[in-house]
Amino acid sequence: MDDTPAEAPAPKSNRKLYFIGVVVLAVFAGSFFLPVKEWVNALSDWIASLGYWGPVVYIAFYVLATLLLLPGAALTPLAGFLFGLGWGSVWAIIGSNIGANLAFFIGRYFARSAVEKRVAENEKFSTIDGAVGDEGWKIVGLTRLSPVFPFTLLNYAYSLTSVKWIHFALASLVGMAPGTIMYVYFGSLGKLAAEADQTSNAKIVLMIVGLIATVLVTVVVTKAAKKALAKKTNIK
Repeated sequence: MDDTPAEAPAPKSNRKLYFIGVVVLAVFAGSFFLPVKEWVNALSDWIASLGYWGPVVYIAFYVLATLLLLPGAALTPLAGFLFGLGWGSVWAIIGSNIGANLAFFIGRYFARSAVEKRVAENEKFSTIDGAVGDEGWKIVGLTRLSPVFPFTLLNYAYSLTSVKWIHFALASLVGMAPGTIMYVYFGSLGKLAAEADQTSNAKIVLMIVGLIATVLVTVVVTKAAKKALAKKTNIK
């Protein structure tokens, strides 16, 4: 009988990073065998044809996905793919925060019983609920930086606590920004891969180096937040 301990599964946050990294590599590989460039141009042209409505449509989809508890990890890289790192980060941050605040208001004033039933399935939240009473905005910020809780569920879950809306809104804005920018970076790199024949090697290398730096900073911040959260709530 083999007594070697089984290897622990990778954290969900790491699995998301692996998945998006694989997708970006697939775009690089696919650009040599598939008409990826044509697809990118078609999608980009459609967004461009919408003019000022392009970002509005994207933000609307993001808000709807957030309210329906769909993972933001899918729509966030899309912002980088469609709008680039700069504007993509802006639109993704706006979309995620509008969605988060709308979910908070819906949970607090219109669907409290439904949210209570959903949150009851998450045993860890009862600990968070107690900690919020003492350090509301700090706990909100730490949970936004830490991958312990899913982004979409937290939006509704915090509506059941005593945290003030302004504290929830500001802590969420700051806490979600690092992860959002990192995922947008992934998407912008995917677009760069699809347009590799039009991009200089120096720019590609610079983007990759920037992505690595962004990921490293985000991982360090996330681990620090998770450690701080564990001290305040005993959640690991």
